[in-house]
Amino acid sequence: MTVPAPTSAQRAANGLVWGFVALVLVFLYAPMVPPVLRSFAGASVENGGLFASYRAIFDDPLLIGGIWNTVMIGAIVAVVTPVLALAIAQALREWQKPRLILGLVLLPLFVPGVSMGVAMAVFFKVLGVEPSLLTMSVVQILWALPFATLVIMTVMASFDETYLEAAYVLGSNRFAAFWKVELPCIRQGLFGAAAFSLILSFNETIRTSIVQGGRNTVQTYLWSQYQQVGLSPALYALMTLLIVATLALMAGIVVVTRRRQLP
Repeated sequence: MTVPAPTSAQRAANGLVWGFVALVLVFLYAPMVPPVLRSFAGASVENGGLFASYRAIFDDPLLIGGIWNTVMIGAIVAVVTPVLALAIAQALREWQKPRLILGLVLLPLFVPGVSMGVAMAVFFKVLGVEPSLLTMSVVQILWALPFATLVIMTVMASFDETYLEAAYVLGSNRFAAFWKVELPCIRQGLFGAAAFSLILSFNETIRTSIVQGGRNTVQTYLWSQYQQVGLSPALYALMTLLIVATLALMAGIVVVTRRRQLP
């Protein structure tokens, strides 16, 4: 059967659609270009070469401390958040009022970041908890938890619970059926939730800055430097590395998702 050639009107419509998509992509990604260009500002052989700004990152002890804090908090958030999200998703499947509980879990998404940060700071003060990596991690887990829950619930929705019933019939208890039957089927969702939580942790600024005390993460350090003295080529270089790392994590999520969809 011969497919008719598109008419001029159809070609014009397709051109408009692709033109609109191109404009949206430019709008989304054009702001990422200036930090990359400015990270190479003043680069010369006399100043240390093309990547002098990137090497200068390691000359700032405060920034190095912020990087280590970011890595440690990101690791905590990436490990704890998917576990909590999985427990919530399992509970939502078992309880009779999942919409109410899900609404409560998603509520932090609709609370302004400053309000949530101040509320958590007051809560920690009432409990007598000093600002630390713990308070910073808790705030970021609360921010990432709704997203991770949605990711895991989406994966669990495609799981056929008949397999669990079969495991029960064969004598497995609830934990054994989950561990040996369901978890292998939804583990890609856990990895996706962990990666998404890690990205949110890397990029979180407002809530963390309110409960950080005397510590910094990379994002809070960048924000304070921007507000007080402006950004140097080294900080633009750090921003570039963060952009690359975020895009790489997102690409990893896409790859994992596509592999899961393959037969």
